[in-house]
Amino acid sequence: MSHDEEVRDARFAGRFDGDRIFKGITLGFALTVILILLLMAAGMAVEALPAMKRFGWKFVSGSDWDAVQGSFGALPYIWGSIVSSALAIIAATPLSVGTAIFITELAPRKLGGAIASLVELLAAIPSVIYGLWGVVVMAPWLQKTVEPFLIEHFGFLPLFRGPPYGVGMLAAIFIIMIMIIPIITSITKEVLLAVPQSQKEAAVALGATKWEMIRMAVLPYGRSGILGAVILGLGRAIGETMAVTMVIGNTPQISLSLLDPAYTMPSVIANEFAEATSKLHSSALMEIGLILLALTLIINITARVLIWSVTSKQSAGGRR
Repeated sequence: MSHDEEVRDARFAGRFDGDRIFKGITLGFALTVILILLLMAAGMAVEALPAMKRFGWKFVSGSDWDAVQGSFGALPYIWGSIVSSALAIIAATPLSVGTAIFITELAPRKLGGAIASLVELLAAIPSVIYGLWGVVVMAPWLQKTVEPFLIEHFGFLPLFRGPPYGVGMLAAIFIIMIMIIPIITSITKEVLLAVPQSQKEAAVALGATKWEMIRMAVLPYGRSGILGAVILGLGRAIGETMAVTMVIGNTPQISLSLLDPAYTMPSVIANEFAEATSKLHSSALMEIGLILLALTLIINITARVLIWSVTSKQSAGGRR
């Protein structure tokens, strides 16, 4: 072997070693992120252990929360989080999907780009600003205008019974709805842009109108991705803290009426953790945090799987 060949082989070996080192470093970064999540969950589980041993499953099914007597039940907070998030998702989904369809399929390119930028700007606003606007502007408007109207015309329904407080479940639903619209809209827009142009052109060539093309060629293709976007929005909704804390009323009760004050899991943690009066109190709040973490992880994993199914379908279609 000549000297030049030896130099070339040594150079290749050095590059190969560099690749292995780089791969090892990036693998270490990825494992570190996973390790942080596991350490977080393990630490919360250890701190929540006293409450788990003391109350067992009664912690999830109980509704009594008395720090002085050492009795804790998380059901009102779980109820508040699930109801406010679910109703906010139901209200936000048509607005978000409709906006995404307009941006991608109907609006001129410049107008669509401007609207997309403005919608995404909503995601950059701090949640405390939403909460401040909710307390100062939205809650009085609900109390003086919307809630009296609902009581007068729909007061026979359990959902709209009671006095118009302004702050309460309805205010929290409105705030959460506004905050999750940018997430659902942005992801839905990307999903709709991933629909093959040939599929749209084929529907139009067969005589479909714009609406029929969207209904038959675009939405079915992106159904899983849109559902994933909605579930990601739900993950954001169920974990929202500051804005919801400022407008929901913070009353640990289970009520069918959307006009009544309520409480959520993030809100009770934010309000009480710094002032926890005992180890058991802190442990109960930590168990609520553990429940919230588990719900958020399940929601986000489900969303990622659904979005992955759309991208893999797109890749398979491109290979064909």
